[in-house]
Amino acid sequence: MNSYIKSFGWTGIFFRVQFLFFIFVIACTAIGQDLASTRKLDIDLRKLVEHHFAKGIIPPFSFIYEGRSSNDFIKNWQFKAEKIKSNNPDVEETVYTYSDKSSGLVVKCFVTLFLDFSAVEWVLKFSNTSGKNTPLIEKAAVVDHIFDTADKGTFILYHSRGSSGAKNDFQPVEDKLDIGKRVYMTPVGGRSSDNTAFPFFNIGMPGKQGIIVAVGWTGKWYADVRQVDGNSVTLKSGMEKMKISLNPKEEIRTPKVCLFFWNGEDRMTGHNQFRQFVLVHHTRKINGNPVELPFSTFLAREGPPPCNEHTCATESFSVAMINRHKQFNIVPDVFWLDAGWYVCKGAWWNVGNWTPNPDNFPNGFKPVTDAAHQVGAKFLLWFEPERATPGTQFADKNPDWVIKIPGNANGLFNLGNTEARLWLTDYISDFLKNEGIDHYRQDFNFNPMPYWEANDKPDRIGMSEIRHIEGLYAFWDSLLVRFPKLIIDNCASGGRRIDLETISRSSPLWRTDYQYGEPDGSQSHAMGLNYYIPLHGTGNFTISPYHFRSNLSASMVINWDINSREHGQPELQKYFQDFRRLRPYYYADYYPLTSTDNMVSDSVWLAYQMNRPDKGDGIVLAFRRKSCNEESIVVKLRGINPKENYELFDEDTKIKIIKTGEELLNGFTLNTKETPGSLLITFRKTQ
Repeated sequence: MNSYIKSFGWTGIFFRVQFLFFIFVIACTAIGQDLASTRKLDIDLRKLVEHHFAKGIIPPFSFIYEGRSSNDFIKNWQFKAEKIKSNNPDVEETVYTYSDKSSGLVVKCFVTLFLDFSAVEWVLKFSNTSGKNTPLIEKAAVVDHIFDTADKGTFILYHSRGSSGAKNDFQPVEDKLDIGKRVYMTPVGGRSSDNTAFPFFNIGMPGKQGIIVAVGWTGKWYADVRQVDGNSVTLKSGMEKMKISLNPKEEIRTPKVCLFFWNGEDRMTGHNQFRQFVLVHHTRKINGNPVELPFSTFLAREGPPPCNEHTCATESFSVAMINRHKQFNIVPDVFWLDAGWYVCKGAWWNVGNWTPNPDNFPNGFKPVTDAAHQVGAKFLLWFEPERATPGTQFADKNPDWVIKIPGNANGLFNLGNTEARLWLTDYISDFLKNEGIDHYRQDFNFNPMPYWEANDKPDRIGMSEIRHIEGLYAFWDSLLVRFPKLIIDNCASGGRRIDLETISRSSPLWRTDYQYGEPDGSQSHAMGLNYYIPLHGTGNFTISPYHFRSNLSASMVINWDINSREHGQPELQKYFQDFRRLRPYYYADYYPLTSTDNMVSDSVWLAYQMNRPDKGDGIVLAFRRKSCNEESIVVKLRGINPKENYELFDEDTKIKIIKTGEELLNGFTLNTKETPGSLLITFRKTQ
């Protein structure tokens, strides 16, 4: 029998009860090793939750109230548990309420159990039910736990960099935890995956088990992980800066935390189960299915100076390019128009006028979107509604809706202002409907934290951040209700706003602003993000197998000169066909086949595998970079059955070979003489 996590406990009070029901049981439905998608964890999370959210028990969260830790008093507060009706049979929802009669503060913990996965998540809401202001509420940690295991051994924290528009965006990091060692993670600037931290990480524990943690907060969250002793590790996470007195009848929410328990051959078992969990429970659904991310093409990117971004795009050129794609039989899923289409004084970053530039689009976008729809494509348009520069409609119409700080031309359109948010929702909704826009792209190109801090009062530290983030979610949720087939592209100078809450509503179709289309960086970004997020994309600016394969993901936007005589129509058509053929693999299991330690080097091989265990097939992508001296590399495939035979097909040489699963698990040689060079190998079980 596999080892088990003994209990949740609480740091500092040694509240540790060993639960025999908290045993991890792995049931494999197919013979073979590493069959990640066929493994089912059997953890009685219901009993676990009912034990820790109970009358007279300190719950698995904490906060400071009137200068005292909630651990000292909350078990004496009035307690109530109430089930919430769910339309999903795989989900159980309960709200646990803790009430302080003396001050009127009520803390509600909304807990969601996922019965089809070994996952639980919760979010807190603080409300003031009294007629006067509450004492200060500080340092609310939505999760404050100690995790014990039955085994002594090594704890490893697997986490990642955020995005800073660099080659090492999303690079995995491994921290071996020793007793007393702590790792503190928080993003810079107030965007959830900006530079210094990424809100998804995996706590690997002795006994081939662990916990993947996902934070849902599109602001400045933190996570503090520390090994206590040879058997236990603590996790504390929440919003980094909070010191708030609530006004009468006022309510706020905290970040959301998700705990995903895994047990298996190695941590990739957990990562692949988590990827499927994300698809099932935290991915935008259209007609009941996870959204299929688009293969897109830019319309009129840049041009001769002084053009920048899409400031020189026009109605006539856009319609002509759409028809040109139709003529060549290379119609994408989506035609994409990025920044610069509005009145912006010649520079795309002068934002705040969200009406089409009448010189370039005298009839609005309807002629362009109609042209896209006529050829069977959709249309995506870029916005940045949270930024308003001086002299623009959003900056000047209602100055009270914009937060400003001295010395910075950017103003923050305050989504925490309910009137402003509702107006924006109607404005954007009317725009999308009237102009025929199918997909909404929202960018966010500056750090909001200084604005939130400047707008807070001494007894309301964190309130501006909370209200803005609540407003962002409400704004997106309203759009998704009004437009059931809408896809929201989440961009923030690339991928600086990726967290559990944003991926539940949107997808990062442009995961980084690092050197548009640079292939080696794109390989690294894909390898890093794939551990947690199945749905993301990037740009492809050069027509070649190496560039195309480097930028493969669940989504792609191309910027090609389709009128060049260097590339024939059949070649372009094949790339379009190949993407649509390969896209489904990115919704499946993922295995890095080479180390991520030196993944930004020009002198290495990078390889990864996408695997569909239910269909018995997959793909291998491998890249020999320009300064790599080795013509070959041996990789060990994963997630396949050692007793089956597999046909492997090299898409360049067109050579087919048959290998047993056991041979592929033990080592398979990839080679190319080209530098840089790439390999695309498809494999499938033989009948």
